[in-house]
Amino acid sequence: MAEPENLFKKIIAHCKEYGFIFPSSEIYDGLGAVYDYGQNGIELKNNLKEYWWKSMTLLHDNIVGLDSAIFMHPTVWKASGHVDAFNDPLIDNRDSKKRYRADVLMEEYLEKQKEKIEKEVEKGRKRFGDEFDEAEYRATNQRVLRYQEHYDDIHARMVAALTDEDWTALRDLIIECEIADPISGSRNWTDVRQFNLMFATEMGSTADGAMKVYLRPETAQGIFVNFLNVQKSGRMKVPFGIAQIGKAFRNEIVARQFIFRMREFEQMEMQFFVAPGTELEWFEEWKKIRLKWHQALGFGEDKYRYHDHDKLAHYANAATDIEFEMPFGFKEVEGIHSRTDFDLKQHEEHSGKRLRYYDPERKESYIPYIIETSIGVDRMILSILSGSYKEEKLENGETRVVLKFPPALAPVKVAVFPLVRKDGLPEIAEKIIEDLKYDFPCQYDDKDSIGKRYRRQDALGTPFCVTVDHDTLEDQSVTIRNRDTMEQRRVPINELKNIIGDAVSITNLLKKL
Repeated sequence: MAEPENLFKKIIAHCKEYGFIFPSSEIYDGLGAVYDYGQNGIELKNNLKEYWWKSMTLLHDNIVGLDSAIFMHPTVWKASGHVDAFNDPLIDNRDSKKRYRADVLMEEYLEKQKEKIEKEVEKGRKRFGDEFDEAEYRATNQRVLRYQEHYDDIHARMVAALTDEDWTALRDLIIECEIADPISGSRNWTDVRQFNLMFATEMGSTADGAMKVYLRPETAQGIFVNFLNVQKSGRMKVPFGIAQIGKAFRNEIVARQFIFRMREFEQMEMQFFVAPGTELEWFEEWKKIRLKWHQALGFGEDKYRYHDHDKLAHYANAATDIEFEMPFGFKEVEGIHSRTDFDLKQHEEHSGKRLRYYDPERKESYIPYIIETSIGVDRMILSILSGSYKEEKLENGETRVVLKFPPALAPVKVAVFPLVRKDGLPEIAEKIIEDLKYDFPCQYDDKDSIGKRYRRQDALGTPFCVTVDHDTLEDQSVTIRNRDTMEQRRVPINELKNIIGDAVSITNLLKKL
């Protein structure tokens, strides 16, 4: 497999070549941090959303769905804190003219310090072999202790600067740690400044009568303002959840790493309403549930980790990210937050409407506390592409590029090939497609050799290829090939639907949960 940087470039190129993701408005030189999903990318995305949606609404009888509007009354964003506090601390490099998030520069620096510690521990492991005591080594090795002391000091000061919004102290840390611009190597930094990330526009037919509104920066507020509508119309009892998939928009000044950080993106969020005092128990429960959902995709448990927030948002009393090991390091794909009663309390205050739940067991009314699970769909797509992309050396010396998607998420489930374009084989292949297309996305391909056709489907992540040959005319059987093992076997045509259906059903993923 390629080095991480080269691997990332290969994934980006692969996405364009095989119709997964294109730069938006490319014929006009594109638009920064905006991307379009191609014919295979949208199928992958829809399959991912189906997996998430069904895992929420089918497997939990106390979670229902919602689709709220992108435009909301502007006071919603005043109540939520986005108007006053939805900012990123940004810093410019005077030489490269590039802009960065100051907190991300510090986090990347601290990650490098962790790597130094782990390298020293690995040296000890190799030196002492079976007699190696890692805990003792970390507690006594002078080099490890020195690195750890430095890490702890810088980490504590970074957290304090972010918590106090002391941007001078944050810049001083960047200077002290000799953090350089990743592009130019320059350390000529400006002051740290705050930038609000919301897109504003106007709603109304005349300039004088126009109302300033915002493109929503998150989907959660649409759930909160509909809390009572859903609760009463569905006769929901606490605890219960509301799930939503939808677009959100953030004016990311520092947008990079392909679809990891975009200005127009999609979220899959579920807000879970619980009784006050039970929120931290539910927080821990949802951490486990959500990690299991990710691990069910089969990329390996070691590819995921929790990362507790150093600085809590103003509305939270606990927050954890689930991170996936991307080609450029472990990065957040989902956030789990205990939001307390902040959101409903704020909307109650700003709207003048009572947003309370009467609990028949407690015999009291209260504002529920909220546990949030929030996934960036595009980040999740990137994690799936990263986990699935493989370069494999074959026995004949050739290399194949294959996307080993979980079969349920694959854009195309089966490709059907006639061995040759004559003797009635294309007609049989087309008949098989006609029978299967009501159940699975299928492709027909009769160009080039069978080997090249296999390679094309491997690159798309298609789980099965079916070949119609001359023996099919006699025995009504075909050769079916497995993408991952490349194993081929003969099966009757009338068994194809069951064989493929059993392998690619989303039910297989749901049953792991």
